[in-house]
Amino acid sequence: MPRGYNGTKCFPGTLAAMSGWYWIGVSAGFGAAAGVLVSGFAARLAAVAIALAAAAGLGLGFAVDAWQPGGWGDVVAGTLGGLAGAFGAVQIVRGALRRGGTTGGTAALVTGAALVVAGLAWIPVAGYLVAVALPAVAARLRRRSPERYAGLRTLAK
Repeated sequence: MPRGYNGTKCFPGTLAAMSGWYWIGVSAGFGAAAGVLVSGFAARLAAVAIALAAAAGLGLGFAVDAWQPGGWGDVVAGTLGGLAGAFGAVQIVRGALRRGGTTGGTAALVTGAALVVAGLAWIPVAGYLVAVALPAVAARLRRRSPERYAGLRTLAK
């Protein structure tokens, strides 16, 4: 290790410039994980889940900003990640509960998924990708879901 090494001084052109963007991505990934976690427990009340997820992402953004450089980008990314994670996970959790999943079992599985999302947030750029992918998956699921269960249409004839 070079003398005076503090993590960013050795490569001022790469690590120092990337440091802020990296932590903003971590904030976005943590916010998305918080959104997924909150949605696992409050998906039946979608507006409440989304509001709680935004607040949790905001808090995580402030926490990351206090810990590492990133400025307001951390706070905004955490909040937007929370919104994106909640929007994506609410659609999935509500579909699972509508199709007969138990509340406790679904919450346990979604908690595990939130831990995976939080782990992915540490990978550079993955925090951004997770925050974008969750709403995209929800939009795709919403388009593909039928309006009514097909078996009921056959019984109505």
